[in-house]
Amino acid sequence: MIKRTDTPPSAPTVQVLERMFNLLEVLASREEPVSLKEISEKTGLHPSTAHRILNDLTIGRFVDRPEAGSYRLGMRLLELGNLVKARLNVRDAALGPMRELHKQIQQPVNLSVRQGDEIVYVERAYSERSGMQVVRAIGGRAPLHLTSTGKLFLADDDAARVRAYATRTGLAGNTRNSLTQLPALERELAQCRQTGVARDNEELELGVRCMAAGIYDDQRKLVAGLSISAPADRIDEGWLPRLQATAAEISAALGHPSDRLPRPGAR
Repeated sequence: MIKRTDTPPSAPTVQVLERMFNLLEVLASREEPVSLKEISEKTGLHPSTAHRILNDLTIGRFVDRPEAGSYRLGMRLLELGNLVKARLNVRDAALGPMRELHKQIQQPVNLSVRQGDEIVYVERAYSERSGMQVVRAIGGRAPLHLTSTGKLFLADDDAARVRAYATRTGLAGNTRNSLTQLPALERELAQCRQTGVARDNEELELGVRCMAAGIYDDQRKLVAGLSISAPADRIDEGWLPRLQATAAEISAALGHPSDRLPRPGAR
């Protein structure tokens, strides 16, 4: 007869898991295989203990043993990681942080992605009290060079691709402030690469200014832009740190591996 118990798991079970996590962290810190001796030294585990746990992890394909006495992370972790990544959606990750940012600043917050030579608005947080006369609907499109988020994506391209974009589109303008000459656009993109943020100074719509920060995935790839839109006379540079922090929060939810986000064009 099996005796039921409501007591919590015994300490050794937790200890084994803690040791396993420590072993995996050591392997994750190196690209090349790590010797058992080094693993033992870094984890503080006796070599026989580390060897026993590593053997069990090898059976489960969480660890590979390319040669006797050395170990590296296994393919099973990649398989599981891909399953997690497949469930990640930039819109789902962004919605909560976007709403929180909107509550703080009371101005529209936009999430946009690149499709070819345009950006597409995929989500926005706004209220009627924002004072915005023009509200771009989800699914709306705009040329890259006329928008703050679009400039982030152009800044992420190399010079040849930017020139090709200019040739394809002719850099058509919407307002008197639109950047319709390649040298002016290149200067703005250079500044964007330097600061990591981009701006739209009434270039898409008169009376509306925007600022944008990039959202990056687990491969440090720019996948979206987060922007604040406001009437031109109400834009506040004090919003910028909040915008950047929110973009960083969304990036972290997508698996971005560093607290320090790359600037557009940086690799």
